[in-house]
Amino acid sequence: MDDYKYLNNINSPDDLKKIKYEDLIAVSKELRQYIIDVVSSSPGHFASSLGVVELTVALHYVFNTPYDKIVWDVGHQAYGHKILTGRRDAFCTNRQLGGICGFPSIFESEYDAFGVGHSSTSISAALGMAVSSCLKGEEDRHIVAVIGDGAMTGGLAFEGMNNAGVQNSNLLIILNDNNMSIDPNVGAFNQYLLDITTSKTYNKVKDEVWNTLGKIKKFGPNTRAFIQKVEGSIKSLIMKQSNMFEAMNLRYFGPVNGHDVNQLVKILEDLKDIKGPKLLHVLTKKGKGFEAAEKDQTTWHAPGKFDKKTGKRITVKSDKPQPPKFQDVFGHTLVELAEKNKKIIGITPAMPSGSSMKIMMEAMPDRAFDVGIAEQHAVTFSAGLAVDGMLPFCNIYSTFMQRAYDQVIHDVALQKLNVVFCLDRGGLVGDDGATHHGAFDLAYMRIVPNMIVSAPMDEPELRNMMFTAQLKNQGPFSIRYPRGSGVTSEWKTEMKEIEIGTGRIIREGSDIAILSIGAIGNLVTELKDNFEKESISVAHYDMRFVKPLDEKLLHQIFKKFDKIITLEDGVIQGGFGSAVLEFKNEHNYASKVKLLGIPDEFIEHGTQRELYRICGYDTESIFKTVKKITKNE
Repeated sequence: MDDYKYLNNINSPDDLKKIKYEDLIAVSKELRQYIIDVVSSSPGHFASSLGVVELTVALHYVFNTPYDKIVWDVGHQAYGHKILTGRRDAFCTNRQLGGICGFPSIFESEYDAFGVGHSSTSISAALGMAVSSCLKGEEDRHIVAVIGDGAMTGGLAFEGMNNAGVQNSNLLIILNDNNMSIDPNVGAFNQYLLDITTSKTYNKVKDEVWNTLGKIKKFGPNTRAFIQKVEGSIKSLIMKQSNMFEAMNLRYFGPVNGHDVNQLVKILEDLKDIKGPKLLHVLTKKGKGFEAAEKDQTTWHAPGKFDKKTGKRITVKSDKPQPPKFQDVFGHTLVELAEKNKKIIGITPAMPSGSSMKIMMEAMPDRAFDVGIAEQHAVTFSAGLAVDGMLPFCNIYSTFMQRAYDQVIHDVALQKLNVVFCLDRGGLVGDDGATHHGAFDLAYMRIVPNMIVSAPMDEPELRNMMFTAQLKNQGPFSIRYPRGSGVTSEWKTEMKEIEIGTGRIIREGSDIAILSIGAIGNLVTELKDNFEKESISVAHYDMRFVKPLDEKLLHQIFKKFDKIITLEDGVIQGGFGSAVLEFKNEHNYASKVKLLGIPDEFIEHGTQRELYRICGYDTESIFKTVKKITKNE
């Protein structure tokens, strides 16, 4: 920390406020460099935080946090905020087991006003705080929501703005407009913002607004009347451009340069004097200050380790062929299937790169759609396609599918429409933590009537399930798979149909049976030698389907084994193990069943293997459980 003259002395926003206004440029420079220094060796979300350095400094310089509240949308961009609010020295532990969270968390700091991780929540949450402040008579309190233009495509953001416009609360919405989420933004709203930023009328309005605001403190008792008069003429000009924000009764200001920290401070100081709901449109560049991140913002959203001097990403090389990611197998297989089945359509809510839907978008741009951060729309859009005879493969991260659960039930399952839900990031995802774990999909999907719920153990099985899902009208079909690399590099096998609701035996045994669902079953295969050394005969069954269960196979298992373990990378309550227990009780089997999976709690961040250990189903825990049960220890 020898090179950080200012940052070394900032342990709270109060320390930041002691710094001279003209030195804030230097503070911003140091903060940006510190993020680069730490994230290069302790990987995390990178480009987003670089883009809001000046805005972060200005916010904490102007507002009285934590009394005033700053709500960050998603939280990818909150690293600078964490560093300035007492977590500078702990920042190197970001996203590591026992370290600080990669997103704002109310359990971590009083400066984290609201726990986030999913998109488009900031306006609604901040409005709740603002209304609460009004009810408590805290008229001097300011509530700020910082939301990106990508998150603004989520319907919840519009719901929040719609309500904010009729509440006379002291709410400031800052629209951080960088034309990016993780991938480039899409849709009409993105074009709308572009029109605003390039409009001569808007820029004229912007100049008049700032000139007026700069004079506020020079006026006497007639200030309010004067501002209302000027505001009326400004609003008239803006309405000629059909300003959506003004139409929602939000006073619109901007667009302004988000990398001029001194100007931002002046603007925010002036906006503090304007009561009621308002929106400041700030233009920033994602990855600002790091050349490689500015040029390739998608890759540098979360680049892993890199050389901070050269900008070269550091990858671990291996002489052995490496298995592909499940996501890439999905992407290539979808194109392969779509080439033969003209009804297949691809849909993703703003995750084309992460989900590998981008592969189809490049190969068949007229049949693959990025609908923006709008999971509810993605599902009902898919339902509309399906009801008219198309076969949509709707690819959504498991944790984000939670946001569209009503649409899954009401729009798809109730009508028994043939929508294939490909749930990426199923199970514990690792360092993104509780907000991103795909813990619940096996449980929440299996209780929905008409829904087929499946999980492949490896890449060839993923291909087979995708192939099966498009053969005939199967109704709603859910396929879940984990984040990251698969099992075999020999993945491009000839696809074959899987009979719905059938499992398969991986290994015969006589002492105990392990029933697994999905890729987590590969941990059992890793223990083969361990079992043999202990002379334990372990049978392993890959059940493949949670719904419908392979009841024929289950009858065979329960008749043969009096000791059974179920293994799932999902919540135990209501999940695969629960389904097996229901079968056992219904048929009055006496076998003892031990359930391994995610316990009834939210699991924090760490590597996947670390989190498996915490939840009790890493290889060591599985081995100990098997040994304990079979040897009655």
